[in-house]
Amino acid sequence: MSGSSSIAAMKKVVQQLWLEAGLNHVKVSQAAADLKQFYLQNAQHDPLLTGISSSTNPFRPQKVSFL
Repeated sequence: MSGSSSIAAMKKVVQQLWLEAGLNHVKVSQAAADLKQFYLQNAQHDPLLTGISSSTNPFRPQKVSFL
């Protein structure tokens, strides 16, 4: 690496670090509590938890009729 390209790379790193330093951080415990609250509020609308009725399920196996 030449000197000028090394300096340019270092400037990019410093710029990225300044950007990351300005971000708002959330504690893991708070993020987990927020996720749990969101999950509990929306659980009744989640088809993976409540299931899909067979009449509205587009992926149900098709019935084969023999003539």
